[in-house]
Amino acid sequence: MTADPADDTRTRILRAALDLFAEHGYQRTSLRQIGERLRLSKTAILYHFPAKEHLLAALAEPLVADLEALLDSAQSQPTERARWTVLEGWLDIMLAHRRPLGMLFHDIALIGRGDTYHRLMEVAMRANDLIAGPNAGRRERVLAVQAVGACSDPVVFFTDVSDEVLRADMLDGARRLLAPLPADAAPRPHEEAGAEPHEDAGAGPHEEAGAGRRAEATAGPPTGATAGPRTTVPPSRREP
Repeated sequence: MTADPADDTRTRILRAALDLFAEHGYQRTSLRQIGERLRLSKTAILYHFPAKEHLLAALAEPLVADLEALLDSAQSQPTERARWTVLEGWLDIMLAHRRPLGMLFHDIALIGRGDTYHRLMEVAMRANDLIAGPNAGRRERVLAVQAVGACSDPVVFFTDVSDEVLRADMLDGARRLLAPLPADAAPRPHEEAGAEPHEDAGAGPHEEAGAGRRAEATAGPPTGATAGPRTTVPPSRREP
């Protein structure tokens, strides 16, 4: 069975676009430049991608689809296992899509408010909810957002560090974020004498549930989570 020439051309266009976006930035790269690199006319490029922003959305698609599949698989798991399934899987997907992620970091706003943008926002919200756990208080929700950042941002900023080393450092950072506060930790502002208590302050059900989750997080991922295989990103979903 032979490959569809149209699919092959589309893949070549995406690869060339990713290279040129990385070299010159999205704004400074024209469809004409992409065509010249591939010896294709601008009309041929427009046949596959009616506008330049469609290239950006297509480059983001494998990343978004992999994250959606990860969250679907974690949705039915117990809270603690779901938390670390999401964090480890999220990190592995970020590393698998390292090049387009760097490009998207600078040009994500250019995707606009289309379907890809809304899917990215939905993915982020779902990940935060799964990591925070049910009935999470403010502190747990804040830490969940920080943990997602700990498993994302360093991939863009530390491009000279190997996947293996960066993965270990990032997971260590996520564990530290989700660990319980030391018993002798300084009180938070609303806990100091005379301060007006915050709406989440006190030992209500949210705080008690949060304390239990923080205690669970001390040991990091469930047994076997970090020792097991990494999240497998299908070859078809990897960067062009």
